[in-house]
Amino acid sequence: MFHIVLYQPQIPPNTGNIIRLVANNGFKLHLIEPLGFNLEQKQLRRAGLDYHDLANVFQYPSYGHFLQTVQPDRVFAITTKGTVIYNQVNYTRGDALLFGSETSGLPEDIRQSLGKEYCISIPMRPCSRSLNLSNAVAIVSYEAWRQHSFEM
Repeated sequence: MFHIVLYQPQIPPNTGNIIRLVANNGFKLHLIEPLGFNLEQKQLRRAGLDYHDLANVFQYPSYGHFLQTVQPDRVFAITTKGTVIYNQVNYTRGDALLFGSETSGLPEDIRQSLGKEYCISIPMRPCSRSLNLSNAVAIVSYEAWRQHSFEM
């Protein structure tokens, strides 16, 4: 099983879209507080449609608490500061795909703690700042799943 980890997400529809995504690809979704919204917020529920009951969603007070509780095999930070392109990684079940906040990304100390080989990026045109969070999660999670022949 793969893990999607959202570090302090701020925009309810993005998280709602990701809930719908993990309901369909079988990944577990982990939310690191503080969140920029309430999980019962109307925009979040609308974006996730009726998929909330089909998704495995967990919430943690901190990134450290997530690590202690889940103990993922490896953690990959998906960041514009990554040095490895996402499709050059050989993903294994148990990997955690860590995405930063829509407004501020991932803190430097978290990226540094993982090491450059675990900071991966999605190619973009040079003038671009970033992708939408739910789009980035879809791109990387489906590559990891594809590498396992879309088996559950």
